[in-house]
Amino acid sequence: MHKPKPGFAALAAQAQESFAPKELLKAVQSRHGGLSIVVPKEVAMEETRIALTPDAVALLVARGNQVAIQAGAGNQAKFLDHEYSEAGASIKYSPEEVYNSGDVIMKINPPTLAEIALIKSNSTVISALQTSQISPEYMTAVNGRRITGVAFELLEDEVGNIPVVRAMSEIAGSTVLLIAAEYLSSAHEGRGIILGGITGVPPTKVVILGAGTVGEYAARTAIGLGAEVKIFDNHLYKLRRIKQELGHQVFTSTIDVSNLRDALMRADVVIGAMRAEDGSTPMIISETMVGQMKENSVIVDVSIDQGGCFETSQLTTHSTPVFKKHGVIHFCVPNVAARVAHTATMALSNIFAPILMAADQAGGIEELVFDKEWFCKGVYCYKGTLTHRGLARRLNMKFKEMELYKAARI
Repeated sequence: MHKPKPGFAALAAQAQESFAPKELLKAVQSRHGGLSIVVPKEVAMEETRIALTPDAVALLVARGNQVAIQAGAGNQAKFLDHEYSEAGASIKYSPEEVYNSGDVIMKINPPTLAEIALIKSNSTVISALQTSQISPEYMTAVNGRRITGVAFELLEDEVGNIPVVRAMSEIAGSTVLLIAAEYLSSAHEGRGIILGGITGVPPTKVVILGAGTVGEYAARTAIGLGAEVKIFDNHLYKLRRIKQELGHQVFTSTIDVSNLRDALMRADVVIGAMRAEDGSTPMIISETMVGQMKENSVIVDVSIDQGGCFETSQLTTHSTPVFKKHGVIHFCVPNVAARVAHTATMALSNIFAPILMAADQAGGIEELVFDKEWFCKGVYCYKGTLTHRGLARRLNMKFKEMELYKAARI
């Protein structure tokens, strides 16, 4: 029997292999090395919050990201340096050192002009925007460093909610009733009454202006304490929503002068929680109406950072939080959430940590900007160009829509 030559079998096998279909492996995106995140110490007056908790830092570091924290940044929120160090963060001891340690800056308040000068070019700053305090000179400095600015109060989640605003509003709404309870007490020369009610004693009367998230959580707290609650708002859909959310029959009304004046005259506590319209809160309570309120009743104006709901409101601070006018105690401190810095920091960190992990997964902050519309909505300037239409109009500055940058990448 004739045997094939040794080379023939090899050639046959090679031919068979060349004609057989082959599976191609999909290319795996190479990891870009993680984010380099810095958390400076806040320099704004009475800001006590910090953007990330030690637990969030540990999670980010475990994913291959680098995190640098300025020494003492978490002290006022009761998160200490050794906790961050144990979580894997590096501790930096000066502003210059911390700002040079990374290119994703996590802040609560927007950076000051002095801080902007320390930020590396082409970095990303995720912070509040506070449009009422931004000047053309400020934006020129930001753009000069080619910073990408992301306003966390403009960020949406994937279902269209605004998570930071919602979280801080929940905290503010829950906290304002505790504040009111303090100043109703005899210890603070208030009316000497308990916020709520007990057997045989009429309940405290609470009036809430605004049926948004702050109003909802203020009402929840007041109802839980046993107070009698009245809610006013000019939007019927908000009033319907809040009654449904509370699951409780409360008095609701549009802002009718007669009903409102009568409610104010009987009220022990009035919470101003109206949402801003066109950048400022509508002033709906006149000085005359305040003058008709009970002696030593309490006003808490949560909307003070956007003008306030009361004609008598004046900006106060956490160190000097109240004043009296027409015998009524006024609490007009902006940033109520800073009174409960530990809780507020945890709430913010629960939002920011997943965003940073999503950016890392996408390949960096820039990729997240262009891949996710909900994140792109927070961008107000991009690498030296103002991109926020409303801010540009207010400052009378040129701007460029982010959509144009997206189109250029296609």
